Amino acid sequence: MPGHLALVTDSTAYLPQEAVDRHRIRVVPLSVAVGDGVFAEGVEISPKDVAEALRSKQRVTTSRPSPETFAAAYRAAAEAGARGIVSIHLSAELSGTAEAARLAASAVPIPVRVVDSRLVGMALGSCVLAAAESAEALDAARPGAGAAGAGAAAVGAATVGGGGTGAEVTEADLDLVVAAAENRAAGTAGFFYVDTLEHLRRGGRIGTAQALVGSALAVKPLLHLAGGRIEPLEKVRTASRAIARLEEIAVERAGQQPVDITVHHLAAEHRAEPLAERLRDRVPGLEGLYVSEVGAVIGAHVGPGLLAVVVSPIIASSH
Repeated sequence: MPGHLALVTDSTAYLPQEAVDRHRIRVVPLSVAVGDGVFAEGVEISPKDVAEALRSKQRVTTSRPSPETFAAAYRAAAEAGARGIVSIHLSAELSGTAEAARLAASAVPIPVRVVDSRLVGMALGSCVLAAAESAEALDAARPGAGAAGAGAAAVGAATVGGGGTGAEVTEADLDLVVAAAENRAAGTAGFFYVDTLEHLRRGGRIGTAQALVGSALAVKPLLHLAGGRIEPLEKVRTASRAIARLEEIAVERAGQQPVDITVHHLAAEHRAEPLAERLRDRVPGLEGLYVSEVGAVIGAHVGPGLLAVVVSPIIASSH
């Protein structure tokens, strides 16, 4: 459909496939190296593969997509009829992914807005979904929109702004969709428990001194995303107490407002499912509840046993 706006994100959003398909979101994979092999996240390597590699002490590293990979995704969107792109990615403090996207933006013939969510996992995913819903609301509100127009969205893109054949996406359209993502990001929080800080230390995602203190005291750390970085939040003596505290923090953060909650884990479904059910009972404003295993990229940095909760307040659309 001419005049639509394409949404692009990366594989660390860990969006449910149903949501990717429904909103026609393009997902660019990061890469995971295990031993001598390099694999595309979500395509060629699974969380189970990474958990097994980490347990067997294999070297596991990750890398951002190349600017050329992003440029190919953007060109494909343009060829499908997009007249603008909003590309939303994991925190630039954790990865060079957003930088690669920005480098690619100048190589395509349509405007590309790159958003550093300063988040990761379904915290990032919630921002992408907010942008998709904003785009679809704009499309539905435009003159002449109807069942035929709504059903004609090009594969891989959420539609926005348009009009008749050849209609252009405006700067105001781009501003609104970017604002929807940024507003959702501003209220979204992620809290997580890891069995050990060693994997984060090896990957350079947390300071060596902090990792050593955690190990020496045999504490179970609770961490959170702050300013786009992984920072210590609290230290608890046992895993059971840490998980109980994680639950309390999520309930406190959710309050009475409408929220979506995602419980992430890596090789810890036995912990994630009961936690999700307890949150279902305790959060009065709960709208959506998801249990999702993190993918290979995040799994490589947190290790097996991860348990995380993303709390994302639902913000009413302004259009």
